Amino acid sequence: MATAAKTPPGADPKQLERTGTVREIGAQAVWSLSSCKPGFGVDQLRDDNLETYWQSDGSQPHLVNIQFRRKTTVKMLCIYADYKSDESYTPSKISVRVGNNFHNLLELRQLEMVEPSGWIHIPLLDLVNNPIRTFMIQIAVLANHQNGRDTHMRQIKVYTPVEESSIGKFPRCTTVDFMMYRTIR
Repeated sequence: MATAAKTPPGADPKQLERTGTVREIGAQAVWSLSSCKPGFGVDQLRDDNLETYWQSDGSQPHLVNIQFRRKTTVKMLCIYADYKSDESYTPSKISVRVGNNFHNLLELRQLEMVEPSGWIHIPLLDLVNNPIRTFMIQIAVLANHQNGRDTHMRQIKVYTPVEESSIGKFPRCTTVDFMMYRTIR
């Protein structure tokens, strides 16, 4: 069991996207939840607003299922949690499982989170430190702080590494102005 790697306050995963080394692929997946309160579902979990959240409504474990249409390379998950705002709703123990479908999921990581505040980066690497290839990711909330029953998750992002161009090596575009012109239409 590992302890979640906290990022420095304000370390937004979008900063990683700006470097050109990773790309967010959550929109390519089908998302489902084990339960949710009305108005606190997948839309709030994926809306890029840190003030909104998914709230579960049922018994543990609470599950977030992320299914891709084809086998996809995944390098990292980023979860935003805020203990000060959510208190007993904040996850304290999560499990990340991967596989081809619901019937063959294997636990890749189990994390303990102690009063998290900010983005938690969870690398999804195989035994030789390569990004995993999978059809499905499942995030299971196994326990909450203060033995809370339901859980809040404010945001989840899924990242894949950016493939090198086969046409030729081009310098990385890191500013917004250059990124507008990094592809040929």
